Parts: sequence; structure tokens; C-alpha cells
Amino acid sequence: MTREPDVSGSSLTDVLGGRTGALDAGIPAVAFVTAWAVAGVVAPSGDGSSTAGVLWGAGAAFAAGVVLAGVRLARGRRPAGVALGLLGVVVAALVVLYTGRAADFFLLQIASNAASALAWVASIAVRWPLLGVVVGLALGQKTRWRADPDLLRGYSRASWVWVAQYLVRLAVFVPLYRADQVVALGIARALTWVPVLVCVALSWPVMRTALPDGHPGIRYPRTRSGEATHDQ
Repeated sequence: MTREPDVSGSSLTDVLGGRTGALDAGIPAVAFVTAWAVAGVVAPSGDGSSTAGVLWGAGAAFAAGVVLAGVRLARGRRPAGVALGLLGVVVAALVVLYTGRAADFFLLQIASNAASALAWVASIAVRWPLLGVVVGLALGQKTRWRADPDLLRGYSRASWVWVAQYLVRLAVFVPLYRADQVVALGIARALTWVPVLVCVALSWPVMRTALPDGHPGIRYPRTRSGEATHDQ
């Protein structure tokens, strides 16, 4: 068996992706803020939450979401994932239309970040770190990585990096939301690719601290007897 532990860093980066997905996810938010701001210039209301601005913003976000869904499907993305992304845009648009407050467009984003942080912490606590679940499914290993104590420990450590990402997002979004800073919220949403990229870059180095010298890497989880398994 050829062991190439250094290759795992590239493998993990390939599995997790990077800036492209996060950039795509920020497009509807940018469309919302842009349309809302333009409507405010054309028909200023003075309260930052004009009905016209909210309507234009919600419409622009929905249109951007539909276009983005079409592009993702054309790229070969899974229909279920595309539908879920579009659903998020629709729900955010419906929330802001219901409340009439422009900042509420980002309420779903804030709630999802809080829920994600809790889910990642819980997954670590029950020894099913979500990073391992995601990578294992992507590599076709299912749950075989859990039979490798070193990989289990490594995925747990690296999962804390993702918990930190969601906490950083909340530390940025919540104060801006409470201050009703719609444009700043849009900018922050558009820049969420930055913490994602940092997480992707840090995941392997952090995970590697739990793996002993000579470990074959994430593609070859060992059994508890020390024998590595191979995935086709």
C-alpha cells in the first residue's frame, strides 16, 4: 500500500470546496441590498424600511435566487441542494415582506448560523463530528472513518474550527442586525466566503495534529487493529 499522508490536505480541500460556493450564496443578499438601496434613493422614506424598498429588494433577491439555481443546476449540482438554497432565499424574502423591516432579510441567516454552531458542537460531543460525516459521505466511506480513532479525534478537533466560524459570523451579524445596518449586513453576507476559506485552509492542519506519523490520511481510514482500508 502506498501511503501519502501529505496528499490528504489537498483531498480535504477538494471535498470541502472553497470560495465559489460561499460567493454564490451571497448573491441574493447583494441583490436585495442593492435593490433596497436604489429604491430608497428613488423614493426616500426616511425610516430605512420603506414598503417600496422592501418589495424591490425581495423581488431582486428572489430573481437572483432563481438565476443562481439555474446556474448551479447547469454546473451539475445536486437538485436537492439547489432547491434547498432557493428555499432559503424564498423564506428570507417572505420574512422581510411580512415584517416590512429590511434588516429582517438576514434574520434567517442569523438563525441558521446559531443553529449550525449548536449542531457542530453537539456532533463533537456525541463523537459524530460533522466534518467527518461530510467528508466520509463525499469520499464514499460512509462511517468507516469512525473505526479509526486517530481520524475520529482529528475530525473532532477540526470541527471546532467550523464552530468558531459560525460564532464569528454571529459576532458580526447580530450587532449589525440590532443596529439596523442593512448595507453593512449585505456586505458582511457577501464576505462570508472569507471565514469559509479560512476554515477550509485550517481544517487539514488542525486535523493533522491528531494523526500519528505514517498515517495514510483521510482516504485510507484504519481499523482499530491498525490496518488501513481502501475505497474504490
